[in-house]
Amino acid sequence: MTNWVGRTAAEIAAAVREKRATPSEVVAEHLDRIERLDGRVGAFRTVRAGAALAEAEEVGVRGDLAELPLAGVPVAVKDNLAVRGESTRIGSAATPDTPADEDHVTVARLRAAGAVVVGLTNVPELCVFGTTEGVYGTARNPWDTSRTAGGSSGGSAAAVAAGLVPIALGNDGMGSLRIPAANCGLVTIKPGPGVVPAGISDGDWFGMSENGPLATTVEDARLMLSVLADTAFPAPREAAGHRIAFSLRSPLTGIVVTRPYTAAVREAAGLLMRAGHQVRRADPPYPQSLSLTSMTHWTAGTSVDARHLDPRLLTRRTRVHAAVGRRFADRVRTGRAREELRRRLEPFFAEYDVLLMPALARRSPKAGPWHERGWLRNVLANSNYSPMTPPWNLTGWPAMSVPFGTLPSGAPGAVQLVARPGSEAELLAVAEQLERARPWQRTAPLD
Repeated sequence: MTNWVGRTAAEIAAAVREKRATPSEVVAEHLDRIERLDGRVGAFRTVRAGAALAEAEEVGVRGDLAELPLAGVPVAVKDNLAVRGESTRIGSAATPDTPADEDHVTVARLRAAGAVVVGLTNVPELCVFGTTEGVYGTARNPWDTSRTAGGSSGGSAAAVAAGLVPIALGNDGMGSLRIPAANCGLVTIKPGPGVVPAGISDGDWFGMSENGPLATTVEDARLMLSVLADTAFPAPREAAGHRIAFSLRSPLTGIVVTRPYTAAVREAAGLLMRAGHQVRRADPPYPQSLSLTSMTHWTAGTSVDARHLDPRLLTRRTRVHAAVGRRFADRVRTGRAREELRRRLEPFFAEYDVLLMPALARRSPKAGPWHERGWLRNVLANSNYSPMTPPWNLTGWPAMSVPFGTLPSGAPGAVQLVARPGSEAELLAVAEQLERARPWQRTAPLD
């Protein structure tokens, strides 16, 4: 029997379309791996074993099977997006345990494309923090299970990196796709506004949150993004020569980027230069106020999400985060700070097509009960290791995390790519050049 675990989504879908595999056998193999390994990884809040097998049978007899881009592909969904028949808990005891009547539009698009939802993945409470742990479990980095997978799409990233599913759905409001992808050696893209339907929580964190894919290859990320966006992002024959700036500094003042992440950027810059791009070191003109702008938006988003929940059922770090954010919500809602940041950075992106920068400042914190620890300790831990992502939610511009290099622990490193609005295809093309030049190990060696 062919083993479909460890294959890409593109490979699985092609095999199912060509009748070399059935959705049922593909899903069954992945469910078996989840049963064997997720106790060590903590990716899933709930696994839909029976429902997934039944849905796989339905996919197998669809009349349009030969046209389905994700035919029979198992997919995991972040537990802040509705899956029909399942509750959406968002990592919190304060949310209702009520089954959803219908799928979120992104989930519906995945299913329409032939994907099978095998489960909902763990998140930190209300998707606030860059580590994933709480009342439903702790998501660990499959490459180093002593470390957090990151957050807030930590469970989705852990599921893909462990080979429990080939692709997963997550979202990103301050780095929540890129942070866990960088930790776990995955490809992800946070698209710009309007590319993929959002509809995340109450107001999408003032429009900063976007849904996107987690995958092990650029091809799979492109494929899943095309399904989510309901528009094609075809692979180019050759990526045209771009003007690329590379920067080694943290956007937030006072935070030092460690050597493994700066070394990855330097090496990636050299590869892109040899590939024909014009590459130059240049730092975006981040304002000194960016740390405060990030904090006000981060906390204000949580204050909106928490306002209808019983505070007695929230963890202390979430209650404090929301209380801080209530002071800023009205100011954030005007959008002035975000517009000022865009105006400040637009001349830089008029000169450069792509920004290459570190995805993280340092490796992720140790996995543990961060939800039981104080608010300030959580904020400092998050800010010190993941200061690189918030500016691109504040501007709304597309950004990717791409595996590159190796940390001293043996876990994957990563770089981040950023571009102006509407440049998702260009980012994917540059990422694919990095992938061809420095292929990465796609899943962690857990077996």
